[in-house]
Amino acid sequence: MTDEKKQRNRVLALLFLGVLMAALDIAIIGPALPAIRKAFGIGDRAAAWMLTMYVLFNLVGTPLMAKLSDRFGRRALYVADVGIFALGSLVVALSPTYGWVLVGRATQGLGAGGIFPVASAVIGDVFPPEKRGGALGLIGAVFGIAFLIGPILGGLLLLLSWHWLFLVNLPVAVVVMVMAGRLLPSRRAEVVRSFDGMGMVTLAVLLASLAFGLNRLNAEHLWQSLASTGVWPFLVLGVVLVLVFVAVERRAHDPVVRPGLFGSRQVKLASALSLGAGLTEAAVVFVPALLVAAFGVTTSTASFMLLPVVLAMSVGAPVSGRMLDRYGSRVVVLVGTALIAGGMLLVGFFPASLGLFYTAGVLIGLGLAALLGSSLRYVMLAEATAAERGAAQGILTVFISVGQLVGVAVVGAVIGSYGSSMHGYGTAFLMVGVVLAFLTLLSLGLKSRAAERATMHAAAAGTEGRA
Repeated sequence: MTDEKKQRNRVLALLFLGVLMAALDIAIIGPALPAIRKAFGIGDRAAAWMLTMYVLFNLVGTPLMAKLSDRFGRRALYVADVGIFALGSLVVALSPTYGWVLVGRATQGLGAGGIFPVASAVIGDVFPPEKRGGALGLIGAVFGIAFLIGPILGGLLLLLSWHWLFLVNLPVAVVVMVMAGRLLPSRRAEVVRSFDGMGMVTLAVLLASLAFGLNRLNAEHLWQSLASTGVWPFLVLGVVLVLVFVAVERRAHDPVVRPGLFGSRQVKLASALSLGAGLTEAAVVFVPALLVAAFGVTTSTASFMLLPVVLAMSVGAPVSGRMLDRYGSRVVVLVGTALIAGGMLLVGFFPASLGLFYTAGVLIGLGLAALLGSSLRYVMLAEATAAERGAAQGILTVFISVGQLVGVAVVGAVIGSYGSSMHGYGTAFLMVGVVLAFLTLLSLGLKSRAAERATMHAAAAGTEGRA
């Protein structure tokens, strides 16, 4: 094994560990909620703010951290993001009041917002085009692994105290920060222009408004909640700020998101597909409730019945990554969206069939592994120049998050409109299946493997090869 390959493998192990730390925090927060509610004497509505604060600051932090990594180098921002996440973990664990818990969760969300996009951008910097798919696939497998071991780890740590669910992040963060300081590239932007402060503030308020408004939607009474003053002003503000943001970015010397990036058909398609991936993840959230309604199992048993989905994601992510290097993104995305569409339609047509549910679960897990694990990030790495790889990865993460938020509201509204009956669940999953079938057709518009390779090599050579 050459020294260069050994160095790449060490970098990949470091990125894997950092992303796993952040992903485990998402997976183990569920076991922590009851203990935190009891410790601070709060109700379900107040406890929900632990998730809301994390989502809000994660969404805002993603484009900020991704852009700063393009500007000041991956090493500095990866170390900073992990450090911010660790600080948030410490604040949560040592919180004297529930208000401080929310401050810690917001800090965690801000730091975590940069960990995965920056890791993906590092792969674009360090790995040659023909090796990126496999590397991205291994990083994508982290989320499946986290959801496999997260509940087990959470249960063990809860035997000590809920505080240890957060304190456990500290030694891992120290190891990651030390390794990052030694291994990650430190290249900064060659020309540092004035920071696009107006664009960043506009984008932050835009995303926070949309996230807050969507998060406050009542899925069972969608239209009534849309008309409430706690929702529609925030959604309207978010839509208006989209137009303002576009105008600001066109005039900025160093925009947070270069408008020309969306001139690429690949980027437009990847953005649409990432919304679909987020919608799929949102639909999976409702699967345990479907299983309880269909088979009369307990909530905990229903969660274990999701194991086929998680296992399929864990196995499928590295396999799809290797397929990317061999066949290109169009084949992998086409297969992934088709698998998700097939799985969703199976659940929609046969919501009360246990055998077909497990079959659908495997299809959905493999499809998510192909779509979310690596292929869309592979597309963005191919289209973005080295100077904007971080920002491009941040864009993708934002679209996935928006898809999740919209999906939870819409899927929940469809289910609620039928009184949470089996017909309601079936209709909701059929709707998601139809959307993914449409996206499967759209994926045919992605570049062929030869055209994609030409773009990647042109970018690697220092030119901008775009459609």
